[in-house]
Amino acid sequence: QVQLVESGGGLVQAGGSLRLSCAASGSLFRITAMGWYRQPPGKQRELVATITNGGTTNYMHSVKGRFTITRDNAENTMYLQMNSLKPEDTAVYYCNAVGKQGVLTVTYWGQGTQVTVSS
Repeated sequence: QVQLVESGGGLVQAGGSLRLSCAASGSLFRITAMGWYRQPPGKQRELVATITNGGTTNYMHSVKGRFTITRDNAENTMYLQMNSLKPEDTAVYYCNAVGKQGVLTVTYWGQGTQVTVSS
């Protein structure tokens, strides 16, 4: 099993910055990639950014150039630096990890952290 705990959400004005953290524990050797998802109010969950074990990153179009995903493998922690925040970035942000358990692909989720951007 893998446990994921997010932190760092909060209320910020448009144009401001926040850094989200995701602390991972448990059977970390299973993890092949990690990422951040978000769920805006009344909408479906969407992929924000991903990072593989090799450090390859991928971002949704609307956050490119504003958000940066990183991993500190020594601390077993993933980060999402969010700059130039916009009201449309308001959402619950979820940490995600994908791993292998035998031949199965398993997905793990954190509990979510609220990010609110005021105009």
